[in-house]
Amino acid sequence: LGFSIWMAGGGLKGGTVYGATDELGYHAVDKVTGVYDLWATVLHQLGVDHVNLTYLHAGRNIRLTDVHGNVWEDLI
Repeated sequence: LGFSIWMAGGGLKGGTVYGATDELGYHAVDKVTGVYDLWATVLHQLGVDHVNLTYLHAGRNIRLTDVHGNVWEDLI
């Protein structure tokens, strides 16, 4: 599923389009990413190590970015 987001400041490149969707805007076709990648990027720009940031839930340490989050290096 394609989505749009507006981010400003924080050391991000301005005026950048990241990835692409099909003609209907429903399926990502280039640089497929997700919300966990968004959170990983935001935390990275705040100086927080998203890999080591965990919280205890049901007796298990869980990452905010799950195991899927990767920083969008192309936007920094």
